[in-house]
Amino acid sequence: MEAVRRLMDLRHRGRAEDLPAVLAAAAPLLDAETATVLLVDYGQVALHPLRGTTLDTATALPVEGTPAGRAFTTAEQQWLDEGGGGVLWLPLLHGAERLGVLEFRIKAHPSDAHRLDLEVIAALVAELIASRRFYGDAVEHTRRRMPMQLAAEIIWNQLPPLTFAVDGTMVTAVLEPCYEVGGDAFDYAANEDVLHVALFDTVGHGISASALTTLTLNTYRNARRSGLALADTCRSIDKWIRAQYPGAFVTGLVAELDIATGAYRRISAGHPPELFLRAGRALPSLPTPNALPLGLGHMIDRPPRVVEQQLEPGDTLVLYTDGITEARDASGELFGAERLSEFLLDSLAGGIPAPETMRRLIQAIVSYEDGELRDDATAAMLQWRRR
Repeated sequence: MEAVRRLMDLRHRGRAEDLPAVLAAAAPLLDAETATVLLVDYGQVALHPLRGTTLDTATALPVEGTPAGRAFTTAEQQWLDEGGGGVLWLPLLHGAERLGVLEFRIKAHPSDAHRLDLEVIAALVAELIASRRFYGDAVEHTRRRMPMQLAAEIIWNQLPPLTFAVDGTMVTAVLEPCYEVGGDAFDYAANEDVLHVALFDTVGHGISASALTTLTLNTYRNARRSGLALADTCRSIDKWIRAQYPGAFVTGLVAELDIATGAYRRISAGHPPELFLRAGRALPSLPTPNALPLGLGHMIDRPPRVVEQQLEPGDTLVLYTDGITEARDASGELFGAERLSEFLLDSLAGGIPAPETMRRLIQAIVSYEDGELRDDATAAMLQWRRR
């Protein structure tokens, strides 16, 4: 309880960078030699000691091929025996969002009760990181492994956490190139029984694209919070884009899922159809598009059409931008929707959690284009389980 009290003191008068010192002082109270926070970088490639860590033993650890990485990817604790004592890695989860891992060096093999106590500490540390991160830049300094372009800075500051879960339903997303993205974005919100999800792909790149994306995201949120229906939401976004950026446009998927019943409704504004996966196979795509790209809706005298689909428990929908399917290898061959579908089906069949599936997907896309993406690549996975 003394360790908990010391950590709780940070809620009111502490910064994220103060956390390593408090943990180091609290480690003996937890029957541990050291306690170290390791946060995942923006590319989700490695786990790095939180800024402010002074331990000589604290080093970055790859996500691939390490026990720390397995704790992160599986969201399950990992133990490495070193002859009596060893190292315990616990996932740092803020809700369903994976922040990194908490590493404990322990003199003796931990009992089940000891592990449970350390899980409570890990949960508290995750909450402290999530709440303290906005009062300084320690978390950002830790997660960034190269300079972030201004356009990407603007976009990341607009986005919700990559992963969210409620009542067994999950939405999880990825964006790449994470330090240069400017035209792609996603959003979601859970209100009562409705999960709102949107994915946008803005024409252009750089600051101009990020400014248009910012307008699109905030107009979408304003319409959603004003209680507008899907069609009226698209009309509102279309109106504001046309007023502020004449001639520009944004493609997008704007959707609603009834968490209780699995009723899915969406509008595709010039956007590729989502992948529809059920029981280990890909089902035919939903009709698309149902409207012109946002900003060009005035060209036809017809309101956006809403497509409805009844989901079954376990169904998965994957929304993506064309940067995913139009990725090219050295020979110029497209990654394509079929390859994307096969990748996702194989991953889900292997029991890979949704957030880890998306992390592996974006790594596969980057590798397919030999590390140099030609376009922003964004995807969001929506999985429905009956309440």
